[in-house]
Amino acid sequence: MDVRFDDRVAIVTGAGAGLGRQHALLLASRGAKVVVNDPGGAVDGTGGANAAADAVVAQIKAAGGQAVASYASVAEEAAAQTIIDTAIKTWGRLDILVNNAGILRDKAFNNMTMADYEFVNQVHHFGTAYCIKAAWPIMRKQSYGRIVVTTSGSGTVGNFGQANYGAAKMAVNGLINVLRHEGAKYNIRCNAISPSAYTRMTESLLPPDIAPWMKPELVSPMVAWLCSEECDQNGEIMAATAGGYARVQYFVSEGAQFDPAESVTIEMVRDSLDRIRDLSDAKPYFGMMGNVVEKLREMGRIK
Repeated sequence: MDVRFDDRVAIVTGAGAGLGRQHALLLASRGAKVVVNDPGGAVDGTGGANAAADAVVAQIKAAGGQAVASYASVAEEAAAQTIIDTAIKTWGRLDILVNNAGILRDKAFNNMTMADYEFVNQVHHFGTAYCIKAAWPIMRKQSYGRIVVTTSGSGTVGNFGQANYGAAKMAVNGLINVLRHEGAKYNIRCNAISPSAYTRMTESLLPPDIAPWMKPELVSPMVAWLCSEECDQNGEIMAATAGGYARVQYFVSEGAQFDPAESVTIEMVRDSLDRIRDLSDAKPYFGMMGNVVEKLREMGRIK
């Protein structure tokens, strides 16, 4: 059976070009009604034009699909609310929210102004939170929702000159880590896509021999899967690039457990660093307490 989105309503932010455009086109081609959101600004977030969103809407309609444009910026809470309102006013429901909108203001941290740091976080972090906050009560009420946030290796492993971007991309991971718990009983699934693709945002960053294989449309199948009714994943990060797909997961080492009833010294930490840092027996890190509960139980400090 094909994965379909008939009778589902989706919002894709930053859908006027690049990754967002491909996400919107794929969802629409499988039956989704799509709000194509894009203020049409430059890569650094300045300026704006309606043409970007309008062109994608026209392409969807020409293929027989249903779409409507939104030109609001996710960086302002009231404007982000209007994006969600567009879906409700047009089709009366909202099932899917793909948070893709983003900008870049790259610069070494030493040379980066706090204005650029704050604005990149305003778009990527707060823009994602604003949209989810507006969509959340709707999805709770209907006991259904699929939310995808966009993270990046710039946060999980780092990339020179992207302190603002990397920090924002790790923030959205933290957001879905919490929302996966809060939305689970309402059948709301919150996952992250960590994409790499050749777009106007990355054209100056990718080696020319790799760029032709980094097609943005190769990211969209994973995004669409995370948006599907069949998808029961929750709080996961999925990487997608050049036709390759993988899961990104945090791990915790077995580490060294000292008796909390006794004093622990700096030297004890130093002398145990090999064990503390050894990842050979690492396990997926899910819980707030890690493996400390089982270790305290093993030494008889708790029951």
